[in-house]
Order: sequence, then structure tokens, then C-alpha cells
Amino acid sequence: MPYIGAKELKASDIRRFDVTSSTSATHTLTWTPPTEQSLIVTINGIKQHEDAYSVSGTTLTLSSPLVATDKLEVIGINDIGTTITPAQNSVDTDKIVDDAVTAAKLNTTGTPSSSTFLRGDMAWTAVSDVSGLSSMQVFTSSGTWTKTEGITKVMVEVQGAGGSGSAHASNDTLTGGGSGGGYARKFLDVSSISTSTITVGAGGAGVLNAVGNAGGLSKWADGSNNVIGNGGNGATQAAYNCVVGGTATGGDVNIQGGCGTWFNYMKSTGGGSVLGHGGCGGYNTIADQDPTGYGGGSGGFYKSTTAAGTDGIVIVMEYK
Repeated sequence: MPYIGAKELKASDIRRFDVTSSTSATHTLTWTPPTEQSLIVTINGIKQHEDAYSVSGTTLTLSSPLVATDKLEVIGINDIGTTITPAQNSVDTDKIVDDAVTAAKLNTTGTPSSSTFLRGDMAWTAVSDVSGLSSMQVFTSSGTWTKTEGITKVMVEVQGAGGSGSAHASNDTLTGGGSGGGYARKFLDVSSISTSTITVGAGGAGVLNAVGNAGGLSKWADGSNNVIGNGGNGATQAAYNCVVGGTATGGDVNIQGGCGTWFNYMKSTGGGSVLGHGGCGGYNTIADQDPTGYGGGSGGFYKSTTAAGTDGIVIVMEYK
């Protein structure tokens, strides 16, 4: 009878072996007994003391050989905790015992290790590729993007350059800030793309007593995709005029640069961008504040030279 902590034996836990017409002392059982004590051995119905036989693996050895008229009967009990490993594709659910499945119990090829994984075809295979963000290439000047080995996708960020503010020698209402460059972001599958031409725009040059200069565009061009952040506009010398920011095209996200403002008591500030800030304007001999980051427009200046807009940038984040 089972009790708490014990396992009830089933018919499948009991093994039986019969021999007749044998004159041998050794006999091969059909299972592997854990100990001599797990066996009940009888000869002609008489139970044998455990000193009269020994067991090693599946081999039962009697202390004396049988005679031809003897009938040997062996009944074996599988002790609780004994693990039976079934043959491949021959699982009997009544014979399954709780046990951890280890690599040694699987019919696999290859060598299991901390750097291999088991494929569906039961082959241990080296981990040679891990998906996700892998590397990044940053372009602050024009050049060529060349795909890194194993890369399948990229996130491209393109920031156009900022325009410069205008300056005037005698009328402060004719000064204004340059606008910020446009910004585009695009996610691309580059499985069939190996290179792309990168253009990085230069910031609009500063001026003295003149209208501002536009910033240059920045661009990703792989032959199939054109992702463009146009440069910001240079400020005019029209009274109280505001110049709009550079546009962007070809991205999943396209953001126009910020406007440059005309001269007022807060000065003529340049327009900002997604990756930069516009600079402040100045009055007479008061120094202006240069734009920062990438794609920022410079402020306008009264009676002095304006600063240049900041250059653009192209950022390529690479994924496996």
C-alpha cells in the first residue's frame, strides 16, 4: 500500500524471467536489476537465498549450474528511483519516471556547449549571428557608406545644414536669423544594398552687411532610396522678415527646420533643427552666440559679421 512519500508499484514495475532445460550457471536477464535484493530467485519453486546468486548488469550468476530438469524463475522489482531509458521511438508512458532531460539523452549531432544551440534537425550549431543593433557609422563629411558584414537593416538619420543670418550696417530691422535644416529618418532593408553615397551639407557662411547664405543639403542615396534633409535658408534683408526652415523628403519621418526670426529686442535668432539649436543675433559690438549641434541657423547681426550655420550630419545605425 502506498503512503505519503512512497510510490505505488504497478505491474510494469515487476519483471519476470523463466528458464527451463538449462545446464548453465549464468543467465542473461531482460532488464538490469539494481541489486541482488531486488530479485526473488526460485529453482523448482524453492526460493534461493541471495548468497546463492549474484548479479552484474543483466547477468545473473548462480553459485551452482542448473541441471536440465530444473526450472529457474526470477522475479525482479524495479526500485523507486531506478531510471529506465527507453529505446528511440519506443516510449511507454507507464515506464517513464521523473528525471531531467540532459543533452546526453538526446539523439543529436555536433557538440553541445555554451556557444552552440540545438536546431530543429537536432544538430548542435555554433551561434554566429545575433540579431539587433550591431554598429553605427557617423558621417560629418561626404563619403560612402559600406555595409558592415552581417548587417541586414539600417536606420538612417539625415540632418541638413543650417543657414546663416543676415547683417546690415545701418538698419537693425533689416537683419534676421537663418533657418534650421530639415531632418529625415528612414528604416531600410539593405539585404541587397552594399553601398550608399553620403552627402553632408555645409552650414551657410557668415556675412557682413549682406543677406545670409543657405545651408547645404544632406543625403543618403543608395540607388533605390533617397533620404534628404535640405539645408536651412539664409536670412534676407527685408524688414521684419522670417525665413522658413529647410524641408525633408524620403524618410519615414520628415521634419522641417525651425524659422529664423527678424531683429527685435530679443535679437534676431536663428532657427533650430532636430539635432541642433539656432544662434542668437547681436547688436553693434555685442558678440553673437553661435548655433550648436547640427543643422542650426545662425542669428542676424546689426553692424557686424554673422556666424555661420552649423553643418549637417548623416547617422547610420546598423542592425543584424
